[in-house]
This record gives sequence, structure tokens and C-alpha cells, in this order.
Amino acid sequence: MQELAGKTAFVTGGASGIGLALGRAFVEVGMKVMLADIETDALQAAVKSLDNLARVRGVTCDVADPGSVEHAAKTAYEAFGNVHVVCNNAGVGAHGGIDNISLENWRWVLDVNVMGVLHGIRTFLPHIVSHGEGGHIVNTASMAGMVSGQFFNPYGASKHAVVSMSEGLAMQLKPVGIGVSVLCPEYVRTNITESERNRPARYGPRQRLEPGSPAAALFAHITERVKAGINPAEVAARVVRAIREEELYVFTHPGMRAAVEQRFSAILAAMDKVGTSAVRR
Repeated sequence: MQELAGKTAFVTGGASGIGLALGRAFVEVGMKVMLADIETDALQAAVKSLDNLARVRGVTCDVADPGSVEHAAKTAYEAFGNVHVVCNNAGVGAHGGIDNISLENWRWVLDVNVMGVLHGIRTFLPHIVSHGEGGHIVNTASMAGMVSGQFFNPYGASKHAVVSMSEGLAMQLKPVGIGVSVLCPEYVRTNITESERNRPARYGPRQRLEPGSPAAALFAHITERVKAGINPAEVAARVVRAIREEELYVFTHPGMRAAVEQRFSAILAAMDKVGTSAVRR
């Protein structure tokens, strides 16, 4: 989609961070924008901050609930008509590791980060196909979906899933002229380390880390890296370019190339061993 002016974008996790930056970037190129977020007060402030109520609206949405996503989509259609760009951006992080294998943590993260993306695709894809005006789906993953630097945790697992979902979706939608991008940033200045503030009661109480534990040390390190991360506006600019140029993979941190190469080199080396063993047999 090279021409974005006059089109409509729907963005989950739109009240802050990357989602809000995406909303602002879309407004700047002349799009109409529906911001969706579970955090009502922050959502209202986000809509107000864009200062263009004629082209920006907000709707409360829990992406883990398919009915809530469907309601939000209906609200977008009623406000702006056809939706063309869908950003499945909402995401949460929860404590993980081998010392705290919490089923509630895993269910929450997978419900939001994986099922939330699926709910967005399931809800909007038939609409985009039917209106025939073209479209683009952007799924927010992470460099955690390309490498495994955060060890064993639900966040990394969820982001690997989003990468795979996006790759498969892109192959199937290319023939019908609908683009797909998977966004894989590293550290960005967002509220991801404060995700527990929006944890629904159905996933159990907010999790607390034991002071001095390895998990607490890792979380503190990640928090500092997030605070020092790049501006979300830089990420949003990359996404706009990716939509226009139909890029599948959207990266923001070139310094992560070495980590990706290290992972795939190990994979290729293991495959080479299989080839050598087959020859010997």
C-alpha cells in the first residue's frame, strides 16, 4: 500500500509506546486512526494528544477476548468505514525463568501476545478481503522472536510464535494483494516492564519478584535497557516505510545482526552434522 492518505488504520495497544507512535505516524500521513487499548484513561489521553478528533478515535479493547476485538472492529467500521491497515501491537511481559514457572503468567502472555494477534487477524482479514481496496497487517513481535537472549520465558515464546504466524500469513496473502509485516524491535522506550498494571484478575494476582533473585536481577537489567531504548517514533517511521514497500521483516536495531547470525549459524551447523551422519551411514 503506497498511498495511505485517506485510508483507515486500527492499532491495538494504542494508548502508549509503539502503538501511540504508530497512531501519530498514521495521522501525519493523512490516515484515519482507531486506537484500541485496555487502559481506558490512558486511551482517552492518547486520543486527545493526537489533537485531531475528526480523524482519531479510541475504543476500549481487551485483545485476549475475541468478542472485545470484534466490538472494537465494529466501532471502527461505524466511525470510519473500511479499515485498511491493522496493527496487532498490544503486548505484555511477565516474569518467567525456571524458578517461577507460573501457569497464570504463561496463559496471560500467550493470550495477549499470541491469541491477541490471532483475534485481530481473524476479525479484520475477512473485512479487508471483502472490501477489495487493499490492506496491510502489521504484527508486533520483537527481537525476542528471533533470538533467545531472555532465556526460558513466556514473552520470548510468544514472540517466536508471532514471527511464524506472520511468515505463514504473508505467503497466503501475497497472491490477493494484502501485505504483512512482522515488527521485531529490540529495546524501545515503552511501558512493557509495567505490564502488570493491566493484568486482569482472571490471570491471578500481580507477580512479585524475590529481591536478590536471578529473576529480579534480569528484570532490573531489562528495565534499564528499556528506559535507554530508542524513541517509539523511530519504530513507527520504519513501520510506515515497511507498509509502503511491502516489507515482511521490520527491524530497528542493526546491532542485533550478530545475535541473529549466531543463532542461525548454530542451526546450520546442526543441519550439517545430519548431512555428514547420513553420508557415513
